[in-house]
Amino acid sequence: MLRSIRWKFITIYFLLVFIAMVIVGIFMTSQFEQYYLNKVRDDLKYISNNTVRKFLPEENLGQNKDNIQKDIERIPLSIGYQVIIVDAAADFEIVASSNPEIARMNALDLLDDSVMLAASVGKISEKNVGFGDNGKYAVKHMAFPYKDRSGKVIGIIYCMANLDDIYKILDNSKIIFIRAIELGLFVTIILGFLVGTSITTPINDVTKKALKMAKGDFDQVVEVKSDDEIGQLGRMFNYLTAKLRQTLSEISSEKSKLDAIITHMADGLLAVDFMGGIVHLNPRFLEMMSIEGKDIDSMGYDDIMGRYSKNLMLSSILERGSDFGSEVVEVESGAILKVSFVCIRDASRQVSLIILVLQDITEHQKLDNMRREFVANVSHELRTPITTIKSYSETLLSGAVDDKDTSMQFLKVIESETDRMALIVRELLQLSQLDTKNVDWKFEQIELVAFTSAIAKKLSLAFNEKNHNFIHMFPEEPVLIKADTHKLEQAIQNILTNCIKYTPNGGDISLTVSSDAEKAYIRIRDNGIGIPKEAMSRIFERFYRVDKARSRDMGGTGLGLSITKHIIEDHGGNISVESELGSGTIFTLSLPLDKSV
Repeated sequence: MLRSIRWKFITIYFLLVFIAMVIVGIFMTSQFEQYYLNKVRDDLKYISNNTVRKFLPEENLGQNKDNIQKDIERIPLSIGYQVIIVDAAADFEIVASSNPEIARMNALDLLDDSVMLAASVGKISEKNVGFGDNGKYAVKHMAFPYKDRSGKVIGIIYCMANLDDIYKILDNSKIIFIRAIELGLFVTIILGFLVGTSITTPINDVTKKALKMAKGDFDQVVEVKSDDEIGQLGRMFNYLTAKLRQTLSEISSEKSKLDAIITHMADGLLAVDFMGGIVHLNPRFLEMMSIEGKDIDSMGYDDIMGRYSKNLMLSSILERGSDFGSEVVEVESGAILKVSFVCIRDASRQVSLIILVLQDITEHQKLDNMRREFVANVSHELRTPITTIKSYSETLLSGAVDDKDTSMQFLKVIESETDRMALIVRELLQLSQLDTKNVDWKFEQIELVAFTSAIAKKLSLAFNEKNHNFIHMFPEEPVLIKADTHKLEQAIQNILTNCIKYTPNGGDISLTVSSDAEKAYIRIRDNGIGIPKEAMSRIFERFYRVDKARSRDMGGTGLGLSITKHIIEDHGGNISVESELGSGTIFTLSLPLDKSV
């Protein structure tokens, strides 16, 4: 029965109410008892302090026994209350009492010794004296010391109160509480049953419909009859069924998308089981492996992949310690493929599926070849001046050093070639720093017109040597940008230097500064030899020269434009070039304006 949530709810409800009512009953009974006892204590204190002490003599109680007895008999005491005056100086003789029968008797024989002795030393003491087998206290004893003017205890005011009526009231209260508990628990059981039923009925409905959903019927709707948690449960169940239908639809859609992705992905995909049986593949795999779809059914895994590498054979993959790996192979079509594989294991750690992804890295290999070509170019660029230095040095060592004119000429050549090597190394290091973003940029605000004018002045001697007509055009308004002055100057000088090199004597070179709402523009134009169309896409490559022989004769390294492109782009700008063979070249640099002012 207790396995039902209804009866669990009733039991818990019953226990909570029972415990709460018991605690309340005990607490209230205790408080009632304490209240009545405190009231009795206050009454006895009042009798002692406000009634008896008024007519007691200040000394020698024994000589005023009769008067004291008469005064006590006139005190209006409640039923069950007694007052006894004891002479502490005369062996605790009872001087007077509201009960005349015990007058003149010894208090130690009739009253509580501990209460008496405590009062005799100046302390107010009290005690509840019990009787019978039930352990209840029936009489409250209180003793108050009575002192003379010197503060000596000469008497004891001993008061008693019968507590039977109080405990009778408390006993009746307990009976009332017990009956109230019984009635409350009966009502609790009925209400608990009704509340439990109201909770379990919709839950049972949800359970039944959830069972139908488990069997595949997702068109289940729960009737919501309230706005409480049970109603929320019903609404959430209905929301769940709706979301479940939507999710299943999305899963089906995603599966279709995944199939479409696998089918149309740029990489080939192959899945095989631990026996080498083909589980799944995509058309790209067949295309990369040059296999007809009709032939795949008659082929095993090793027939397809194992023939290219022993490491790709099924036995090798299963025996290796790692669950993943890769191999690079070249197939019949000449394509270079990177084959990456991963082993999927089941709960027993046995390989259940092997998935291979084939990537065409032919272009990557081309880039690698370009890297090798770059290294070869660097080697060639360095080998040429080294060869020159070595040959001239050997000539000097073989005796030409004795000829001063010849030796000076040779040393100038050696110095020139050494400077050329140092320039190549310096520019290569700068390119490496630009590539790795390991550059200490020091951006500051500059005015572009004044900045470019200063660069042009530095190159004025080079312009004059070839009788170039240099034109500097700029706007009247200042053009402000944020830039690293040293590196931007290097970029502009690289372009102007090229213009000077490749523009014949007496040619025209112009530098124009302009701006729009967002960017500043530096346009450098010459009417030199120009660049052929087939070379336009490669002029920013490292060590690329349109005319290698002529460029070397002019002292170029082939790195200047590559460095310039990096610097401009790292400033957030762009560089473009327009040229026609024989008609000159236009370089356009665009840089973002500084809008912080």
